[in-house]
Amino acid sequence: MPLRVSVLLLLAGLLAAQQRFDVVVYGATAGGAVAAIAAAKEGVKVALVEPGRHVGGMVSGGLGRTDMDRQQHVIGGYSREFFERAGKAYGLPVAWTFEPKVAERTFVEWLREANVPVYFGHRLASVRKTRNRVDAASMENGVEFSAQVFIDASYEGDLMKAAGVSYAIGRETRTKYGESWAGRREFLPGGHQLQVPVSPYDERGKLLPHIQPYDSIGQLGEGDGKIQPYCFRICLTRIKENQLPIPPPNNYNPERYLLVKRYMPALGDRAALAHFLGISEMPNGKTDINAGGGVSTNLPGASWDYPEADYRRRAEIWDEHLTWAQGLLYFLGHDPSVPAKVRAEMNRWGLAKDEFPDTGHWPHQLYVRETRRMLGEYVLTQHDLETNRRKYDSIGMGGYNIDIREIQWVAVPVPRFPDIGDEVLQEGYLSVPVEPYEIPYRSLLPRFNECSNLLVTSCISASHVAYASFRMEPQYMIAGHSAGVAAAMAIKSGRALHHIDVEAFGQRLAGQKQILSLEKGNP
Repeated sequence: MPLRVSVLLLLAGLLAAQQRFDVVVYGATAGGAVAAIAAAKEGVKVALVEPGRHVGGMVSGGLGRTDMDRQQHVIGGYSREFFERAGKAYGLPVAWTFEPKVAERTFVEWLREANVPVYFGHRLASVRKTRNRVDAASMENGVEFSAQVFIDASYEGDLMKAAGVSYAIGRETRTKYGESWAGRREFLPGGHQLQVPVSPYDERGKLLPHIQPYDSIGQLGEGDGKIQPYCFRICLTRIKENQLPIPPPNNYNPERYLLVKRYMPALGDRAALAHFLGISEMPNGKTDINAGGGVSTNLPGASWDYPEADYRRRAEIWDEHLTWAQGLLYFLGHDPSVPAKVRAEMNRWGLAKDEFPDTGHWPHQLYVRETRRMLGEYVLTQHDLETNRRKYDSIGMGGYNIDIREIQWVAVPVPRFPDIGDEVLQEGYLSVPVEPYEIPYRSLLPRFNECSNLLVTSCISASHVAYASFRMEPQYMIAGHSAGVAAAMAIKSGRALHHIDVEAFGQRLAGQKQILSLEKGNP
């Protein structure tokens, strides 16, 4: 090959590997897609960079029943526009429940309208910084993205960490921020507990996997770094023409479901599918199945390594959750220990032929409820949700319950049941209603000395308790909308993100129907 041609090819390869934009959004979650769209609509050059193959995160990954209870009226701006766009598929002004394929198609079309390129299969490797600014983000495939502003919209906060931004993981103590709901909690009664006592031990007297010994869980109010469980939000269908059978996972072992096997006869005639699966029906005969009951698609404890794990270990954790869910559904439909009426109820459902075709008709997204949480310019806490609800730099509103799923299964001594010794109880579940509260722009900003050109829209700066309310997809999209506009304002004004005109910022958001406050009204 002639030298000149070789040099030209080399230069072409280098140029292809160096992508320059005004704004780079990492993570094509729902919030990431909205952030990219918002920035593009402000007239800046945007790239949306995604490690996987899909856009929409959990919104297109099975979470079709929107977490908007008690807060529909504060979902505005581009967040609400998504639900309005999804509604068009059903001839409705707005759709709060929808099929996964409709959600993904809505995002794909919206991104195309906004002329946002999406780079799939680009997984972060490292970040290059000069002092407190990110210059470029390098991917494992060799592509490097440079930008004036970066937005980390991933569920994991990997770009945030690579940029040297401070963060926390897990539960703080009650004294850390003076939060009454922080730290280890009582074993609260209710539907998230096993309704009858079940032994936590196998035949050799050893604790079953993921069940914690009682003397290891610490005192009430103590912090422990533990996080909420993950699961898959499963889309099944009862329409026979669109059904595929639910197969067992590879290496299926029914003994993995020993808790279920013991729980069924203990429940007796009360045994029902609802003790294990929370089934919400979606349009066209489909479901959004969430965890429900003391043993469910959640796998308490299996998520704890995920935030700090490398990609290989995360894939293992992902697979553990997927095979748990697959095996649970198969067990409920086929195991002879399951009452016939429950098996019949389970077997009404099948995988949907027209959903998730490239992932075996199982969701393409693990429900990552929490990972890292930034420690930024302002840490949102329980007080901001209950008493200190107004903010001068509001970028939108939250209002969902403080919703913390069970943190762990525990073998709890119960003397009144000497025949089983200990019983399995779940610790950590909490659902506390809050009134609508304003989300401060500062909670999207790292500390200035750590990074001045990064916004974080999923792993925002919040305590474990406050994050449990914020962590719903409408709020991720609200934060994404606001981050996209802030990024464009910073670029156009030549100011750091921390120094943009907050009043003008609020006016711009309000003009785009973002709801900033219920008390003072929008500017």
